[in-house]
Amino acid sequence: MAKTEEAGRSNKRLGRGLATLLGDVNSEPAVSTTERSRDVRKVPIEYLKPNPRNPRKSFLEDDLNNLTESVRQKGIVQPILVRPRPNKPGYFEIIAGERRWRAAQKAGLHDAPVVIREVTDQEALELAIIENVQRADLNPIEEALGYDQLIEEFQYSQVELSKVIGKSRSHVANTLRLLKLPNSVKDYLAEGLLTAGHARALITAEDPAALAELIVEKGLTVRDAERLAQNPDLFQKKEAAPKPEKDADTRALEKRLADGLGLKVAIAHKTEKGTGELKIKYKNVEQLDEVCRLLGIQN
Repeated sequence: MAKTEEAGRSNKRLGRGLATLLGDVNSEPAVSTTERSRDVRKVPIEYLKPNPRNPRKSFLEDDLNNLTESVRQKGIVQPILVRPRPNKPGYFEIIAGERRWRAAQKAGLHDAPVVIREVTDQEALELAIIENVQRADLNPIEEALGYDQLIEEFQYSQVELSKVIGKSRSHVANTLRLLKLPNSVKDYLAEGLLTAGHARALITAEDPAALAELIVEKGLTVRDAERLAQNPDLFQKKEAAPKPEKDADTRALEKRLADGLGLKVAIAHKTEKGTGELKIKYKNVEQLDEVCRLLGIQN
């Protein structure tokens, strides 16, 4: 028990430390511009390497192109957070800011501004998750995988994790539940075709994959998805009742009339009532005149 409490206190302290580190690059610190600039240095682009444990795996091409154009015009406004690479003096691993680094490469920059921090693997992963979550850069599945990685590797409880990343415990729990969904639903989430709200509504559904496909196909709202999970047949297309097959006598009469008129004839006869419709299709006025003549009707 004492060990658990000590770990919890350690993670709380760590969370505050991470907030301080993120403050160095994500907000305006209460220091002068000169003091801030001393904390930032420029390093060659090729000396920076992405973190293989970065929870963000998806980089949308359009977004990256837009950022590239901004970097080309104004440079990298916000420094990249990095840590030294062991046994490689002068080289650094990106903690937060891989998208900026990718855009800088596409823009043809030779160097990039960085803030260097000495942090552990655990702190680096936490920083990457927090920075991306704060910017809403992660899709829901990437966020869930990041949380799961912290829990599996560093034995966080959901309560401890929520305090470190600055989210509620229910948010952490609901995000982790998304990992239980079928891969096809996760793909929709990763591609932005479904939101986390849509996905949460499907977690307890009997066939979430089929319902997810229907939600995407029809562009349903989260509220619609919640109703659909309760009633899977709600938005399904109702198949039209098959038309009753005509009996042999009706088909034979249709053929005799069609042969006699030289036109297409359709009979819809209701046997039980003895009523129905006779349809004669014509293609031009001359054919209509001929039908009128045969019926003894003068135009």
